[in-house]
Amino acid sequence: MHDDTVRTKWRCEVLIVDTDVVRVERQLRAGELACPACGAVLAPWGHGRPREIRGDLGSRLFVRPRRSRCTGCQVTHVLLPEMLWPRRSDAAEVIGAGLEIAARGIGHRQVAAHLGLSDGTVRGWIRRFRRRSEDVRRYFTVALVALADDPVMPEPTQTPLADAVSVVAAAHRAAATKWPQMNTVSRWAFAGRAIDGRVLACTPSPS
Repeated sequence: MHDDTVRTKWRCEVLIVDTDVVRVERQLRAGELACPACGAVLAPWGHGRPREIRGDLGSRLFVRPRRSRCTGCQVTHVLLPEMLWPRRSDAAEVIGAGLEIAARGIGHRQVAAHLGLSDGTVRGWIRRFRRRSEDVRRYFTVALVALADDPVMPEPTQTPLADAVSVVAAAHRAAATKWPQMNTVSRWAFAGRAIDGRVLACTPSPS
């Protein structure tokens, strides 16, 4: 019993939240954020380590994610803004742009050159997304059907990766039609929020 309690106490998860840190802080302090595991209220619990993220067009973003602790199961959560994905040094929009270029059949070296990033970084994104592509395609196909009044499925492409990219874009368009404020959220930030950051990895781990 003691061992189980210790493991639970120190377990940490990632929860994707709004990019607006002021709004997230207000929600957290008002008890409006719930633990995805048990549904209990999340309470403030310090901050994660500061980190630098590469943004679009070579910009640099400095973030220090908020941390929370569940008042029920005691699990801690890193509250990661939706513009970021777990364990990634590049913003969701940057990674998504790379995946969209790769979906056209362009190799990882050309994608990396276009984005100004290393070959290895971009190759890693594409390999991971290929492994996840069927799960991502299925998830966002269901989301598209739920969001659109008259859903139009994207035409099949040459690769599972491109199929997944197409349906993410279609689901985002449907969400923006239903909720106009979604037009201010990039489709890859939307994707990360919708699928709990698991665009490139099945089980994200906080760092």
